[in-house]
Amino acid sequence: MTDKRFDASQAHRLDAPERLTWLPPGEVVQALGIQPGDVIADIGAGTGYFALPMAIAAGPQGKVFAVDAQAEMLGHLQEKISKHEAEGIELVHAEAHATGLPAASCNVVFLANVWHEFADRAAVLAEAKRILKPAGHIAILDWRPDVEREAGPPLDHRIRAADAVQELQGAAFAKAGQCNIGKYSWLVQGEWKG
Repeated sequence: MTDKRFDASQAHRLDAPERLTWLPPGEVVQALGIQPGDVIADIGAGTGYFALPMAIAAGPQGKVFAVDAQAEMLGHLQEKISKHEAEGIELVHAEAHATGLPAASCNVVFLANVWHEFADRAAVLAEAKRILKPAGHIAILDWRPDVEREAGPPLDHRIRAADAVQELQGAAFAKAGQCNIGKYSWLVQGEWKG
């Protein structure tokens, strides 16, 4: 959607072991409150860093739509799914503002480290509202602009959590919570009343 998109040739960085220490996926899954049977849209799923643990949390009755605009990323995720015999994950090659997912099909829409990439976040929020079930929620995880490290987007590409909260409220999401996750990220959640 913009020139800020993560370079798929750097996909190996998404699975670097040290990432587990500064962005623990279990901490994120717990914060999302995923329940057995939930249907989750992981938009910008990349190599499945969050899709795989979310699928485990949702259990055999749940489902994760792993949505990514880059076919190369989905290829990496497909290899992981095959290797680990993971179930409940469906790969979807699509843009965040036009996922093609059924209306009112998801309990959770999750966007990790992609919010700063979108030129038209209003269109992404409109798509999230379309695919969320009533009382479903959106969760946006992104890089804190007040903490720099060698990985991650430049500071001038990052967005404050407070700005994401304003965008959610402006799109008629009820604010459900805001917190920091790991060492370098914030998480903002909002509920869709439908």
